[in-house]
Amino acid sequence: MSNVLSEEKKQQVIALGKLGWSLRRIEQATGVRRETAGAYLKAAGIGVRPPGAWGRRAPAKPANEVTPDSGAVVVSTGGLAPAKPAMVTPDFIAPFSEKPGDASDPFPSASACEAYRELIEQGLARGRNGKAIWQDLVSDHGFSGSYQTVKRFVRKLQGTALPEAVGIIQTVAGEEAQVDYGSGPMVRDPQSGKYRRTRLFVLTLGYSRKSVRLLIWRSSSRVWAELHEKAFRRLGGCPRIVVLDNLREGVILADIYDPTLNPLFRDVLAHYGVVAMPCRIKDPDRKGKVEAGVGHAQKTPLKGLRFESLEEAQAYLDRWEERWADTRIHGTTKRQVAAMFAEEKPSLQALPLEPFRYYQYGERVVHLDGCVEVEAAYYGLPPGWIGRNVKVQWDALQVRILHPGTNQLLREHLRQKRGGYRIQSEDYPKKMPFSTAQLLHRAGRAGTQVGVLSVAIYQRQGEAGIRRILGILSLARKYGTAALEDACAAAMEIGVPEYRFVRRYLERRPQLTLRQVDPLIRELTEYRDFINLKTKEQTE
Repeated sequence: MSNVLSEEKKQQVIALGKLGWSLRRIEQATGVRRETAGAYLKAAGIGVRPPGAWGRRAPAKPANEVTPDSGAVVVSTGGLAPAKPAMVTPDFIAPFSEKPGDASDPFPSASACEAYRELIEQGLARGRNGKAIWQDLVSDHGFSGSYQTVKRFVRKLQGTALPEAVGIIQTVAGEEAQVDYGSGPMVRDPQSGKYRRTRLFVLTLGYSRKSVRLLIWRSSSRVWAELHEKAFRRLGGCPRIVVLDNLREGVILADIYDPTLNPLFRDVLAHYGVVAMPCRIKDPDRKGKVEAGVGHAQKTPLKGLRFESLEEAQAYLDRWEERWADTRIHGTTKRQVAAMFAEEKPSLQALPLEPFRYYQYGERVVHLDGCVEVEAAYYGLPPGWIGRNVKVQWDALQVRILHPGTNQLLREHLRQKRGGYRIQSEDYPKKMPFSTAQLLHRAGRAGTQVGVLSVAIYQRQGEAGIRRILGILSLARKYGTAALEDACAAAMEIGVPEYRFVRRYLERRPQLTLRQVDPLIRELTEYRDFINLKTKEQTE
C-alpha cells in the first residue's frame, strides 16, 4: 500500500466497508482515496464491488441498529458484508411474539398491545415515552410482551394521531398588549469600540398588531419599566392589560395563581392605569402575537446588519416600522396594520399628565437610634421598629419608609445631606434615657443656670443636643464655673439656648459685658433669629 492510514482511519474504512458502502462513497465520507480504501478492505477480507457496479449502492439491508430493550436476535445477510448478529439488550421479558401465548404463529393477527391501547394512549397524552409506557405495563399490568412490541405500537399510534387544536386569542380594541424581549442587532459599543449584541424590546397590541420596537444595551428593573412608559407614549395611549412572561425585571416570584410583581414595574403600570398579567410558567403561546413580532423584526429588517451606534440602529428600525410593518397586510386579520390601529387608538386609555417619578427601592434594618440609613443619611421611624426590616423608596427629593408586609406608608421625609438626620418630633422617645438623666443632673450641680440651659437644649434638640451639653460642661474647666454661669444666664435671657452662643460669649467676656456694649447685643440677637429660623426649617 502506497499510503499508510492511522489506526482510527483504518477502522473507520473497514467499518464502512462492512456496511456495504461503495469505494466512491467511502472516499466522499472519509477523504481516503478509493485505491487505498480498496486495498485495506481486501486485506481485511471484505469484498469489494466489481468494476461494473460503481455508482450503485448496495441493496437495502434489514434493520441492524442497536435498539435498547430488544428481546430478539436478528441476523443480517444483506449486501456484500458478512452476516452479523444484532445486539441483545438486557430488558428481555419473553420470546419475540406479537401475540401472547402463541410464539409459534409467524403471522399474528393482532398486536399484544391491543388489549392495553387505552393505557398506552393515556401515557402518550401525559408525554411519557415508549420505554416508560412499557415499564409501566410490565410492572403494573403483567404485560409479557417485549419493548419492541410496545415501540412499534407507539409509533403506529403517533403516526395516526391528529395534531392538537390551538385556540385563537381574540381581544377587543384597546384591551390588551403583549411584551417580550428578543436579540437585537450588532452595534458598536462606544466604550469598548467593539460590536456588541443589543436587546430588542417589543410591545404589540392584541387587536391591531401594531408594535413598538425599542433597542437597548442592557436591561434592569428600571429600564424595563421605562421601556413600557416610552412605548405608551409612542402609541399615544395605554392598553388595559399587559401580558408578559416571568422575567426577573417584571416578576420577582413566579407563581401560577399569585405572582409577585417587581415593585417599580407595578407602580409604573398603576400610574398609567394598566394591569400586568404574567403568563403561566411554560405557556409561551399566551403571548404568541408579540413573539411573532419579535421574530418578524429579527428575520426581516435586522437580519445580517451591523450599526455604528444605537441611535442609528433605532432610527433604521423606526423607518422600517413606519414604511413596511405598519403598511403590511397582516396574515391573520387580512387587513392593514395601520388601518386597524387607527380604529384601536380611540379605545386606548388616556396618558396621565405627568410622567412617572422613578425611585430606587430596597430593604433596610432599623438601627438602635430608631433610624434607617439611605445614602449616608438617617431617617426616623415610629417607636417599636428597632432591629426590624422595612422597605424604603427614595428619589432626589423624598424618602418613603413602608411597612414590610402591607406596604403601608410609615414615614415620609425630605432628603438630607450626608450625615444628616430627619426625625419627626413624635418619634422621639417619650422616656428619658438613664444616661441622659445623669448628664442633666451633673449639669445642674455645675450651676443653676447651667442646668436650666442644658434642659432647654435637650428639650429643643433631643438626642442630638447631648454632645452640645457635654461641650458646655467642658467650658467650665477653661473659663471657670462663675463665668459659665454668667454666660448661661445671658443665653437664657436673650432666648438663645445654644452651645455656640455660650462659647462666643465667654471668648469676648474679658473685654466686654452683655449689658455694656450695644453692638454685641445686636449681634447676639441676630444670631438668635438665625438659630430660630434654622430650627423652624428643620421642624417643617
